[in-house]
Amino acid sequence: MNLALVHSRARTGVRAPAVRVEVHLAGGLPAMSIVGLPEAAVREAKDRVRAAILCAQFEFPARRITVNLAPADLPKDGGRFDLPIALGILAASGQIPLEPLAEFEFLGELGLTGELRAVDGALPAAIAAGQAQRRLIVPAGNGAEAALASDVEVRTARTLLEVCAQLAGRKSLPTAVAPAAERPSGPDLSDVRGQPHARRALEIAAAGAHHLLLIGPPGCGKTLLASRLPGLLPEASDDEALEAAAIASVSGRGLDPARWRERPFRSPHHTASAVALVGGGAQPRPGEISLAHHGVLFLDELPEWDRRALEVLREPLESGVVTVSRAARSAEFPARFQLVAAMNPCPCGWAGDSSGRCRCSGDAIQRYRGRISGPLLDRIDLHIEVPRLPPSELRPDALAGESTGTVRARVVEARRRQHARAGTANANLSQAGTVSTCRLTDADHALLERAVDALQLSARSMHRILRVARTIADLDGADDIGTAHLSEAIGYRSADRGARSR
Repeated sequence: MNLALVHSRARTGVRAPAVRVEVHLAGGLPAMSIVGLPEAAVREAKDRVRAAILCAQFEFPARRITVNLAPADLPKDGGRFDLPIALGILAASGQIPLEPLAEFEFLGELGLTGELRAVDGALPAAIAAGQAQRRLIVPAGNGAEAALASDVEVRTARTLLEVCAQLAGRKSLPTAVAPAAERPSGPDLSDVRGQPHARRALEIAAAGAHHLLLIGPPGCGKTLLASRLPGLLPEASDDEALEAAAIASVSGRGLDPARWRERPFRSPHHTASAVALVGGGAQPRPGEISLAHHGVLFLDELPEWDRRALEVLREPLESGVVTVSRAARSAEFPARFQLVAAMNPCPCGWAGDSSGRCRCSGDAIQRYRGRISGPLLDRIDLHIEVPRLPPSELRPDALAGESTGTVRARVVEARRRQHARAGTANANLSQAGTVSTCRLTDADHALLERAVDALQLSARSMHRILRVARTIADLDGADDIGTAHLSEAIGYRSADRGARSR
């Protein structure tokens, strides 16, 4: 037999499309060519594969070798096809049996000694292999990650020779086992002294998956509050954890399988570019907003960000996905994140402080806050002012607030009510879902209309106020939105009041 077929997987965004590695041996001068839209790293596989086969004490065929990576119009990159190409050559030349190849899919980069090295994107490949009802063989370095996909049998190997022994029936490769997930032990909310209004807003944001803007002078605790939000969120479901882990797997930054259930918390620096936020590159990789999928994206010093970078957040905040398009290819990444942003009230940071130290002019303050566009501000549900604390509240013996565990119990119960009612968190309700689940009395409708008119809010802002009011009612265990719930929700639009006053 001069023809062999080996199954593998490519990487496109967070998907792992199937690739058929077809190897044909023909007569003529010895040569090896790889076709099927290979990138440079794939074309270089011929040298790695030749050395690995020889070091494993096999014979490299002195024939014309053609390797076809099908489908031909799908770009192939990286060293992930080294192992299937080597196995195809050995099977086509009769040095290993052909039949067992149909049961498996293979991923792995080969060293010159035949050692198998880990590749990125093993988890999406494992999920796809399970859906195709085939087993998967990966390098030992990818075993724990691939084993997170519970519906597929994953075997691990350290060398090309071990894989060949498995296919020949002389040895059984070990089955990969996912490590026990570590219980997250992040910072506790009780560390935050004072700030009852900000703590309340943080609880509401966690309960309804609402976006949050913290406005206050330097050192008032904005970053401290934001870093406590992931601990307040309910534990990620299996599907949510797998989605977030799959993004980390293809990001090139690596995945710690022991922490795969932790909700991500991403805090990029304000000098980050738009590409760093949404993703990109010749082979598109996920950006910060996708790495924060089902977690928290914290943007500190919001007005200091490049406006073009901030504007790319507008569509993902609504849709929960981002599409990265390039001339040669495009990729879609999920981006259902919770945004927490922080900013100073003015360039010097002290506008409105009781010390009266701010000397910024009204025009300077307006220009500073104007760096944040209205459409972006419109998409943030909660705006809360975080004042400077008096020294007495910062003493070590000052009364501490509630712990993360206490607040999280209320958040979990509120989320349970939301999912039982609408199947999603309140912040993700559609317009029709908002109308059906956020009903108001005639008097409360009139109150909302007066607030919208006074603050000159958009229809989007009005719907977000309704969703926040619904979350506040859920935290109270109320079936209907009351006047107190609606009034509190309206009060969380301080940035709109500031914009109106200017």
